[in-house]
Amino acid sequence: MKKPNNIPQSMQEWMNDIINAYTDAAETIPFGPAAGVDITDRELFHLAPIVCIKFRGLERTKKNLKIVTEAALSSYVANDHVHGDTPEHSIMAFALCYVVSHYALELIEEKKSEDILNFMGQHLNEIKKGIGRVELWRLLVKLPL
Repeated sequence: MKKPNNIPQSMQEWMNDIINAYTDAAETIPFGPAAGVDITDRELFHLAPIVCIKFRGLERTKKNLKIVTEAALSSYVANDHVHGDTPEHSIMAFALCYVVSHYALELIEEKKSEDILNFMGQHLNEIKKGIGRVELWRLLVKLPL
């Protein structure tokens, strides 16, 4: 396997990485109707595996896609009942699938993935604010001058 791009090292780096990954996935929402799909924040967890591959600069091979998709979605199903249907759930569902994708690709150890997810759960308000700032910044950058 090709060497991955910069794996975050600190919990703050992981939080920033997840914020950027989530907002990257959220950029697909406006394109849903063109594909005949209504995409909301609730469905973004489906994109976490492919965003993991993208952000780590790995090849989008069938093997890599199968590994991350199966790991992420099975983890999501196993944990879906935990958080309920809230905006926080959408963020944590995405974070779960994103982090599990890294674990499935053997980019991080199981303990590290658990620590990251615990940290994300403890800092959800900061993550929501970070997502809001990134989305606002991206909107401002796209405005014609």
